[in-house]
Amino acid sequence: MTQPLPTHDPRWRADPLADHTITRVLKALGSEARPWEGLDTLSRQIEAWQRNGDLATWQPDPQELPRDAGRAVREYLDQAARLPEWADARRIERAEALFMGQGPLSCLLLFCASLPECYVRPDLAAVLHAAGQLEQHTDFRIRMTAAMIFPAMMAGGLTDPAGGGVAQILKVRLIHASIRHLVLRGSPEAALASPERHRPRLDHAPAPGTRALHHAMWRHGWDVDRAGLPCNQEELAYTLLTFHYVFLRGMRTLRLGLPPADEAAYLHTWNVVGALLGIEPGLMPADMDRASAQFRALQARGEAPRHSEDPRPALARALMGAMTDTLPLRALRDVPTLLTRHLCGRDVAKLLGLDGRTAWASRLIFWTGLGLTRLIDGIARWLWPGFSLSRLFCRILGYHTITGLLLDQTRPLKLPDHLLLQIHTTAHHWSEDVHAPAWARALEDRLTTAGSWVPPVSAADPV
Repeated sequence: MTQPLPTHDPRWRADPLADHTITRVLKALGSEARPWEGLDTLSRQIEAWQRNGDLATWQPDPQELPRDAGRAVREYLDQAARLPEWADARRIERAEALFMGQGPLSCLLLFCASLPECYVRPDLAAVLHAAGQLEQHTDFRIRMTAAMIFPAMMAGGLTDPAGGGVAQILKVRLIHASIRHLVLRGSPEAALASPERHRPRLDHAPAPGTRALHHAMWRHGWDVDRAGLPCNQEELAYTLLTFHYVFLRGMRTLRLGLPPADEAAYLHTWNVVGALLGIEPGLMPADMDRASAQFRALQARGEAPRHSEDPRPALARALMGAMTDTLPLRALRDVPTLLTRHLCGRDVAKLLGLDGRTAWASRLIFWTGLGLTRLIDGIARWLWPGFSLSRLFCRILGYHTITGLLLDQTRPLKLPDHLLLQIHTTAHHWSEDVHAPAWARALEDRLTTAGSWVPPVSAADPV
């Protein structure tokens, strides 16, 4: 006899609003047996959600989304496209300024701390692994993440109708619901109510015209009793922690920690993002102490290996490889791995398979540089307030990863023109560290590029 699942456990809770929307859309389209067809149609329709102001007036194309399907999506927007009542515009504005002020360091911490920590939970890594074999398409994962982070954290991203943060977040929320529906081969509600909650792996070939991404998730298989729901509330809360708590922890580790009020503003803003993503309020900590405790608890709960084939090392190696490919010097090839070890710790590095041997030249550069920054920064800041060798080091690495992974439109997931324009504008703003002395700016130019990191782009220019 199937035992009832503990409803108090967030592993068996998902997102009723988004899940019900997907169920209604697929039913209205008559594609419940072939959900990838309905999801392709929905994906084309929500591409129109580019700016926050678009959401209030968006109407479905009746040729693609008939009445009941279109009504389901419209009702989703009416309920989801609003900030929580506790959102503080001044704190959000402060967090946006912090993101812009830290420049490429924000992206480097994403690559070397947030994403690696995200891979630590085996079941979360399994979903990523199933989602189109992401270790073979790491660029896609990075650019898809950037497509949400940049619009959300740029000025006005969450509060201005001209911003794009809310629009992108609500797309991601529906993507999460689509993943649940595909992996479970039905709605979470139906999966939890079913006497057979194990979805065996399928080995048949995809139907003609099926997206490889959708088919990989459909055939992957899932054991609800053991793993909970895919993209469940606990996993969503953990992922949110990797984007705000792990970022702030990384700043502290690099001895670039922010004042408590700024840390609180950053946590608050990402909690607003979490609310828009459908994360339950009780799972979003309001301060660093509670965030630290929750992060440790959720990570420990997910660390036990549950799969005969552990997907985490392959995902982590692919991420490090993608970063290494952007670096101009062979001697720097293992610096991303060394920085990830430093930011995430030995235990996490071991879980991710990043504890192997590294090139001696990379170790020499990294540890010498780290030692010099600790020795010199305390003195240098008396002469040049706001300057840091650690910041300089991160800016140089960040330049190469940003230009190589985010601005290169030959890579998978071509970013929309309006979003690429925003990233170009941001990277142009980051081109010069106004806090650094002239000699440091000259050194940075030699190791990156002189002048603007990207050519200025106007709204009328092709991108």
